[in-house]
Amino acid sequence: MRYEIRVEGHMSEPLISAFPELEHVVMSGQTVLFGYVVDEAHLCGLLARCQSLGLRVQEMRQLPE
Repeated sequence: MRYEIRVEGHMSEPLISAFPELEHVVMSGQTVLFGYVVDEAHLCGLLARCQSLGLRVQEMRQLPE
């Protein structure tokens, strides 16, 4: 499954490096992380990582294949 996670603000390189399995793009005051998520546990882990790094997730959605 492909997912997109929109995070408030522009993430620094050290923060982006905490998500090596995802690509990213910065736009309109947000950082958009996107890529393949293996399963629900992986998705929960990504969200937990966001929380532990103090990132504010604005939107998360599954992308069409």
